[in-house]
Amino acid sequence: MDKLELKGAWNELKGKVKQAYADLTDDDLKYEDGKEDELYGKLQQKTGKTREQVADWLKSL
Repeated sequence: MDKLELKGAWNELKGKVKQAYADLTDDDLKYEDGKEDELYGKLQQKTGKTREQVADWLKSL
């Protein structure tokens, strides 16, 4: 998922991500312009997935 897709869909995706991983906090899911890598890193840590797996998972939601 590229940066533009992530930015545009993030508010919608955030709810689905929280449903799948209840231990993720709002701080973990905070989207800021230019910090997409940081967001992916937090998701990787919490889910135990690779960056590619996280991106594919987000696309499937």
